[in-house]
Formats: sequence, structure tokens, C-alpha cells
Amino acid sequence: MGQLVSDVSEILDYKDEKKQAKSARQEILKQMAADDAEKTNLVKKVLATQRAKYGASGVSSRGLSQGAVLARLKSETEQPYTEKRNANLKKLKSTRAKKPNLLKTILSRFDDLVG
Repeated sequence: MGQLVSDVSEILDYKDEKKQAKSARQEILKQMAADDAEKTNLVKKVLATQRAKYGASGVSSRGLSQGAVLARLKSETEQPYTEKRNANLKKLKSTRAKKPNLLKTILSRFDDLVG
């Protein structure tokens, strides 16, 4: 009877761990989406500042490659977010519930059950 209670409680604990892991994954994904939106807004702000600075100094954008400017600004602002994203991906991989192996527990107690 004690083994049955132990197995049932192990299954219930697994279900709780699975729910917690799912909610942790959802939270990490929300954080990653927020970071991505923040990065995009930062690039837009820096680009607008750059354009205003060039415009104020009398430089026209005709001679500048907007793609090159945007690529440089994106690469400058992207590094901290890339590091954050990699850390969040590691967290995602580590948030898994450990599945109980009931067959292994029964076999380990087989002699007690039969004997």
C-alpha cells in the first residue's frame, strides 16, 4: 500500500513540476519577446538620433548608405540582447520536469512485492 501511495504522489509531483516548468518557459518567452521589442525600439531611436545629428550638421542622406548605417547601429545595440537571448535559451533548455520512471521503481522493489 505504501508503494502505491509513493507512486501516486510521485506522479502528482511530476504533474506539478510540469506545470511549473511550462509557466517558467512561458515567462522566459515573454521576456525574450519584450527584449526583442526593446532592442527594435532602441535601434529606431538611435537611428533617428543619427539622422537628426547628420541633418543638423548639414549632411544630406543622399551620400550615405542607409543600409550600412542601420547595420552598424543594429550591431552596436544587438550584443547585450544577444547575450541575454543566449542566457534565456539556456534557461529554456533547463526548465524541464523530470519524468518519473515507475517501471524502474517497481523493479527495484520487486523482491519486496513478491516475497
